[in-house]
Amino acid sequence: MTRFTASLFALLPALLLCTLQAQAAELVASVDRSRLNSGETVELTLESSDVTQFGKPDMTPLEPLFEVRGTRQVNQLNTLSGDNRATTRWIITLLPRQNGSVVIPPLQLGEIQSQPITLQVVESATPDNPNKRAAVFIDASLDQSSVYVQAQAILTLRIYHSVSLYDDSSLPPLQIPDARIEQLGESRTYEKDIDDVRHGVIEMRYAIYPQHSGELIIPAQVFNAALVEAQPAPNAASQGAKSGKLMRISSTELLLTVMAKPLTYPADAPWLPARSLTLSESWNPEPDHAQVGDSLTRSLTVKAEGLASTQLPPLPGTEVAGLRRYPDQPVVGHQNSERGLVGSREDREALVPTRTGAIELPAVEVVWWNTFEDHLEHSSLPARTLHVAANPSLVVDTPAGAAPVEASVDSATLWRWQLSTLVLACTTLLGFGLWWRGRWQPAVLRTAQTGPSPRTVLDDLKRACQANDSHATRQALDAWARQQPETLADMAARFVPLSDALDGLNGALYSATGQHWQGDELWRAIKAIPIAERVQDPVGDSGLPPLYPK
Repeated sequence: MTRFTASLFALLPALLLCTLQAQAAELVASVDRSRLNSGETVELTLESSDVTQFGKPDMTPLEPLFEVRGTRQVNQLNTLSGDNRATTRWIITLLPRQNGSVVIPPLQLGEIQSQPITLQVVESATPDNPNKRAAVFIDASLDQSSVYVQAQAILTLRIYHSVSLYDDSSLPPLQIPDARIEQLGESRTYEKDIDDVRHGVIEMRYAIYPQHSGELIIPAQVFNAALVEAQPAPNAASQGAKSGKLMRISSTELLLTVMAKPLTYPADAPWLPARSLTLSESWNPEPDHAQVGDSLTRSLTVKAEGLASTQLPPLPGTEVAGLRRYPDQPVVGHQNSERGLVGSREDREALVPTRTGAIELPAVEVVWWNTFEDHLEHSSLPARTLHVAANPSLVVDTPAGAAPVEASVDSATLWRWQLSTLVLACTTLLGFGLWWRGRWQPAVLRTAQTGPSPRTVLDDLKRACQANDSHATRQALDAWARQQPETLADMAARFVPLSDALDGLNGALYSATGQHWQGDELWRAIKAIPIAERVQDPVGDSGLPPLYPK
């Protein structure tokens, strides 16, 4: 039994090493696009970081469904934090042999295997172009012939060439009056067989947002190309293409019908024509155990397929009694997909409960028009209730004249108050006795002041405000308030500019935008307090008052 245990412990490091190698060794497969037309090629990329594998993946499983047009290998060495990581990529050009849903099967490299990938091969949309037998021609198409105003239409430009082109070939930027244009990613290149002739394809996609209803004309696009070499072909156009020849090719002009906003759409709601729209909510931390004074960050996110992020309106803020609200800057962005842009907007706000009990948050609703099904829709988040508990770490002063929270005080609390009153009385009598004794003592020089003077505290507050440092300002403000004849809350209650400036400072301390706080407003409010309400700082030191006043 002892020998078996020792053998088992000796094998553990080897088993652990094999497990780590199995986890690190994988063959990752990806494609440049998952939807294509028949006759077009797709690039399959296989990547491995296992340096113990040699050779190349077995391409045999591809033969029944694909024609392998080419394979190239790329070796790369990356250095990160002193660690070298070698990766090997195999880029395989595939031509599907059939239409419909086609699966790229798993490929084997030694003992590791890639995952399968599903492609959608659509029936070939051969460009209806009278010059499609030319050496170079351009085709333009729209995904739909009519759209609503400010909705998305996708324009696809494909440049076909059966001869090689120089790299200085150019296509001017797309410009359309009365329309916003967003390019959908970088241009893509692949191959396509047209009438048994292999063509290279340069594809560019644009999202177009018409700004006015009516008819929108998409002008012809001009492509300037320089041929590298001639490609023999039975037609005269191709035979006449000589090396270095400059060519100027134009696409056809397109017409897009732009429909006005439907009459059934609410007049007071922002116009949102989208293919789909989702609304979500998140909290940090979760508000299940909220207490008075806690800072709860609420994030509302809206995502719309077919809209840019700039078209998404701000979501309604949480204006509820019992919650202080400190909004943050919105986070906007968009990503490209096969069906165009997907815009997103995230509105974040810090919510601070100011009372205990149940606080009702209203429902959040967004009205939008479904362009895919052509009808009005509502996306909403349900209303919810926050149950706020008391915070033991906070001491809340009861305003004068307000009724006490509890009708009775327990005996232990009463005993503490009685004891503190007795101690206060004794110290008062002791202080009076020392003062009376001090009247008969010889006069002495005044000792140096150990604490900061009112002028020093006020200067510290001024410097912190001018430096726009919210945390330093808060500390200097507390030090200044301790030298005043009344509390900071009492001054803010009677002086509105000071109350507004304090709300701005608290908002900066609770939210992520504290670094943008400006202290000029608070300093102006401090300086504007009537002189009778502040502690006066003497200009010069006039010494102690007479020891024995007459």
